[in-house]
Amino acid sequence: MIGLKINNIPVYVKEGSTLLEAARSIGIKIPTLCHLKGISELGACRVCVVEVKGMNTLVAACEYPVREGMEVFTNTPRVLNSRKTTIELILSDHRKDCLSCERNTNCELQRLSHKYDCDSHRFEGTPREFVYDDSTDYLIRDNSKCILCRRCIAVCRRQQGVGVIGANERGFATHVACPFDMKLVNTPCVGCGQCINVCPTGALQEKEEITRVQEALANPHKYVVVGYAPSVRAALAEAFDMPVGTNCQGKINTALRYLGFNKVFDVNASADFTIMEEAHELVERITRGGKLPMFTSCCPGWINYIRKNHPELLDNLSSCKSPQQMFGALVKHIFGKIEGIAPEDLFVVTVMPCTAKKGEKHRTFTDKYADVDAVITTRELSSMCKENGILLNELPDSEPDNPFGEYSGAGMIFGATGGVMEAALRTAASILDPDARFVPLEFAEVRGLAGVKSASYNIGGRTVNVAVVNGLNNVDEICSAVKRGESDYQFIEVMTCPGGCVMGGGQPIRATIVKHKTEIAAARAGVLYAADKSMYMRRSHDNHSLVKLYADYIGEPCGEEAHRLLHTRYQALPKYIKE
Repeated sequence: MIGLKINNIPVYVKEGSTLLEAARSIGIKIPTLCHLKGISELGACRVCVVEVKGMNTLVAACEYPVREGMEVFTNTPRVLNSRKTTIELILSDHRKDCLSCERNTNCELQRLSHKYDCDSHRFEGTPREFVYDDSTDYLIRDNSKCILCRRCIAVCRRQQGVGVIGANERGFATHVACPFDMKLVNTPCVGCGQCINVCPTGALQEKEEITRVQEALANPHKYVVVGYAPSVRAALAEAFDMPVGTNCQGKINTALRYLGFNKVFDVNASADFTIMEEAHELVERITRGGKLPMFTSCCPGWINYIRKNHPELLDNLSSCKSPQQMFGALVKHIFGKIEGIAPEDLFVVTVMPCTAKKGEKHRTFTDKYADVDAVITTRELSSMCKENGILLNELPDSEPDNPFGEYSGAGMIFGATGGVMEAALRTAASILDPDARFVPLEFAEVRGLAGVKSASYNIGGRTVNVAVVNGLNNVDEICSAVKRGESDYQFIEVMTCPGGCVMGGGQPIRATIVKHKTEIAAARAGVLYAADKSMYMRRSHDNHSLVKLYADYIGEPCGEEAHRLLHTRYQALPKYIKE
């Protein structure tokens, strides 16, 4: 342990700690803009500077290591003036349209400007020419609001292992962009949206679809149906100042009805269909010598990644559509048949924790109709509610509509890393060992936030080896082992985002200090696991509505009609597309 003083207060921290960590250990908050613990620790923004006794220059607290006997001051006039000047210099080249900005009141630069009483016009100079990139279906990059903190670069390269953006040029001309300033759509970007979640300003945001949804709701000729993903109920409450880890499921159903949707369904129900198809497909591959290991196919960012980086493994992908796409197909071709509504008159909206889902909606069609018509993120739903004066925390709870309102606990846990694996194993174990007196409901070994988890299970006399990966920077080693024939796994789950969908690129954006103090991923995942544990149906094949719909409309899992509605094929994509 190292002993030092911060603002004359004795502090003892582990050797190797930074001054920022030491200050936080005693409840002193030093402001940051570029810092992301474990991902981006550059000291580039200079907002976190502090004064160290005996040193002439101020040092960046986020990267400066503690030393025995140091005396550090975080609030001297020199420090405060330096921070204020730095922020004002950043503002001199920043587009200051705060009132109409997507991040108004949730912008780290705005908060610091207010805290340090900054003059946004103190420094005026020649404005740069900014790059505006809206080439993808899911993301907009507006460099007029970029402060060059480089968080997006770090998270794309170090956390996700994709690395499609960087700092181009030097000096005053420096800007964040793709190689050779190409459009994002032409790069290996997978659409995960993690860059949006770490951006301290409004330089990065999802491509909004609120307008399309509102137009559909106002169209008397459209029957508008909505379904929301498991992870949305674990995070939306945060946008209304409720604690992290609040399950607001019942209030979401009410809010969506207040917004005017004709039917409110739950994508948990289609997650159960995904498990029925995926578990039967896995069992078929294991028992009949199919292509193994089988990779899950529910995460669109992962699908984009494998199509661009490991096309040789596309036959290893499950052919199942994601729960979102299955939901759209089921609504348009089964619910429509039940209610006598033509597919072209149905408008299917999903609420997702994920920006890549916006691109996925264009991927699958059933009988020439797009499965899903519009995708809004958790953030966009919160914006719609606030725009319509809907106070989520004051709403009564209500239930979703049937036939896609009944679901199992297995469908619920899809949003956490390892959840798809665990849900599939619950059903696959019952298929492989139908006479077993006890089939486990919880597979604890595949739970948790580790980047890679593995386990072996004896099911019906067979050893089934499984792996769970979250965060794309962890997947290449496993993919390479599979290609070399060195993998002994039968089933591999891959989630693009660290922690799974609960930490998707469309979830509420939290301040950096909240991320440092709170295990957000664990708290959100805890909502899903607690809900699963409280349910009387915890396996997808026990879902009564699902069983009836198979019997009346689909037939056997992985049968002819099931393949028509619920399965697809994936094609390779070039890493870079020439403009």
